Amino acid sequence: MKSMKWNVAMLATTAVAMLVGCGGGSSDGNQTLRVSYSSLVSFGDSLSDVGTYQVGGVAALGGGTYTVNSATTKNWTELLAAQMALPAPCPAQKGLDGSASSGMSVPVVNTAACLNYAQGGSRVTNPVGPGNKLLGGSNATLGQLTVPIITQIQNHLTKVGGKFSGTEMVTVMAGANDVFIQLATVGATVSAAQTAGAAAAADPSDAVKVETAAAYAKAAAGAPQAAVVAMGTAGVELAAYVKSFILDKGASKVLVLNIPDIKSTPFGMSTDAATQGLIDLMVTTFNAQLKANLQDRQGVLLVDAYTASKDETTNPAQYGISNATTPACILDNPSKNALGSSLVCNSTNVIAGDVSKYIFADSVHPTPYGYQLIAQLVAKELVLAKWF
Repeated sequence: MKSMKWNVAMLATTAVAMLVGCGGGSSDGNQTLRVSYSSLVSFGDSLSDVGTYQVGGVAALGGGTYTVNSATTKNWTELLAAQMALPAPCPAQKGLDGSASSGMSVPVVNTAACLNYAQGGSRVTNPVGPGNKLLGGSNATLGQLTVPIITQIQNHLTKVGGKFSGTEMVTVMAGANDVFIQLATVGATVSAAQTAGAAAAADPSDAVKVETAAAYAKAAAGAPQAAVVAMGTAGVELAAYVKSFILDKGASKVLVLNIPDIKSTPFGMSTDAATQGLIDLMVTTFNAQLKANLQDRQGVLLVDAYTASKDETTNPAQYGISNATTPACILDNPSKNALGSSLVCNSTNVIAGDVSKYIFADSVHPTPYGYQLIAQLVAKELVLAKWF
């Protein structure tokens, strides 16, 4: 079985190497791409973001994208654009809505020529995602814009007169931030129940405290299932947006990636078994609904990032990964990484040693090598679908 996986990985890498080196190719020796595209339009979250927050304090700290930042670092959408011989993607919107004293309050600027709408922290429908100031605490300091996918799409439609041309490649990747918010909601509900329960136990004669504790306990018991249901709804919503606001508006090629295996990230592995199980159930529920509502729709290519990422962490050596468990960036020293995030990670604050083949930059985001693996997966699927 391991030998078979290794051969598949080799075939995928070989296909991508041929693609990058000489175009899509054909049986008659023509090495141009089978399909040419006028542009690359991307909607999504931090995994597709090419610099929405590369302003103010973030830029001053040498950051701007969620990886190990450098002048040559590219995420998977940038690598895809290069393979398609298209200009490098640029952020459709830049800015921060956080603390002015920290340099995180920067007016929003929209750039008409830029077609990458993905933003770190963005969710499918809800405008308040990780890093948004409305969540308070360190979120308020950073102030990510977190424009949701539905609004990203609407913003593009407004820009182009309400219709896609049909000659662009559209990419969509989202849902992970909904997982993080739902997980945080479960945690907050359980914590509130514990606090109420302790108050009732300390004063059992207080009927109000006892009744409140019972209500909180009931909410806590149902919170995990509510989170799973919410993720299923988000998957249905994303599929509906792809159909109604992208395909039905004229797009002919839409590449949709599902949520990767969050359970196997350093973040996921730092949680207990029950939480890991909940994370995985939320992710697979979202992915199942996304697939069920898109798989028969012409013009959509579904890419299974979940299965690929799970195999990468299970069999890292088969993908050339030197470390699949440890973040490459220093995250627990504010003097080196003020945000404790890959958003401001660069060569000055990575851990000692060679991290070039690490897969995680922080607890969930890929290193440049991790993004190369995503790009290879996408390119392989595009070749097989004859979209390249």
